[in-house]
Amino acid sequence: MECCRRATPGTPLLFLAFLLLSSRTARSEEDRDGLWDAWGPWSECSRTCGGGASYSLRRCLSNKSCEGRNIRYRTCSNVDCPPEAGDFRAQQCSAHNDVKHHGQFYEWLPVSNDPDNPCSLKCQAKGTTLVVELAPKVLDGTRCYTESLDMCISGLCQVSAGFFPFYFSRKFHLCVNILYGPAIS
Repeated sequence: MECCRRATPGTPLLFLAFLLLSSRTARSEEDRDGLWDAWGPWSECSRTCGGGASYSLRRCLSNKSCEGRNIRYRTCSNVDCPPEAGDFRAQQCSAHNDVKHHGQFYEWLPVSNDPDNPCSLKCQAKGTTLVVELAPKVLDGTRCYTESLDMCISGLCQVSAGFFPFYFSRKFHLCVNILYGPAIS
């Protein structure tokens, strides 16, 4: 596993300290004008296993618009799902099996790896060539692509290690656990 090269002792702690300090600095600069209320509590995770997303909201206290985001995300439930749980996108497609499409019931199978819109719920009727977008966006925490840790959040594909809230991706947890034991949960 490439990410799991043995690092010198203390490297993960330095990395975590850097992330926390840079986050605190960015947050204090962003909130310096005092126009934002405090961040609210984290929501329930969108999934119970397999990696999901949780969000926290804050309110703009000004009559004017506030600079910055009013929502932030983090990964959660970064434990493997049991094999019988099945694919998360497939679960979302099969939820439409009891809904008629053009007057007919279908058994829906997931269409994955759509390069144009990886976060829409496209499903194929079993035994046919019929492919339908059953929802404009998949549930938060659905993988953008089958062989990727990137996940869909609010209908957009987010790179799991591309910005601060997703640094603590499943891959990061696995590597830290392999090298140093399960210190981060």
